[in-house]
Amino acid sequence: MNIKTLRIVGLLEGISFLLLLFIAMPMKYLMDNPIMVKYVGMGHGVLFIAFLAVLFVVCEKQKWSLSVFLMGLIASILPFGPFIFDRKLKQSEQPATQN
Repeated sequence: MNIKTLRIVGLLEGISFLLLLFIAMPMKYLMDNPIMVKYVGMGHGVLFIAFLAVLFVVCEKQKWSLSVFLMGLIASILPFGPFIFDRKLKQSEQPATQN
């Protein structure tokens, strides 16, 4: 697994979290229709666990510090956090010669 895989799983996890928060949950509580929470919630849960697993593997492979793992963990539980973390990962992928 590499940083690109981590970025893809992170973006999918972030999108699933936003779908859960801003579409499925309002449908459940405002329209009394909980079906979306069941499916989007399950998908988000799988992606959340997958993100943490991939994050752990990539941190080990890249020899990143515990603080990078913790930043990814915190980002994964905050709305829009995975997108901010992705920006940091994208910057780390770029060669050091670019400014």
